[in-house]
Amino acid sequence: MEIVGLGFHFEDLPVGRKFRSIGRTITEPDLVNYVNSLGLVEVLFTNAEFRDKESDIKGRLVPGFLAQGMAEGLLIQATMQHTAYALLEVHMKMENACFVGDTIHVEVEILEARLSSSRPGRGIVRSRNRVVRQDGTVILTYTPVRMVKCRKVNL
Repeated sequence: MEIVGLGFHFEDLPVGRKFRSIGRTITEPDLVNYVNSLGLVEVLFTNAEFRDKESDIKGRLVPGFLAQGMAEGLLIQATMQHTAYALLEVHMKMENACFVGDTIHVEVEILEARLSSSRPGRGIVRSRNRVVRQDGTVILTYTPVRMVKCRKVNL
């Protein structure tokens, strides 16, 4: 019987391929759970008086790594189940602030795709992932390199 919900194989990810994820709104509980689970009790995230009176950034600010983590979650659901074997490298640039109430999606472009020289049946894929909020503003850009399953074993 066919299994649905599986991720992309190496052969599905040629250089130049572009796609985007569905969206997800970042909520107050998302922020509170993230900050508390990591002990990330920086006043920008926990002190409304500080934000209102002293911070250059107003509003319910979200850590960039929370937005990036949610972006990965959106992609895992749609593109990586059973096929993404390892995250090998990530370069990330925070570009704009993200806030509670923002709805984000991920825009992906495949930059590099090659067969693994050391692991048969695996490919190495580099992509540019832009995390974008509802008004079109790019929040952050990250470039992951992943080891991905091939449909056929490369010998």
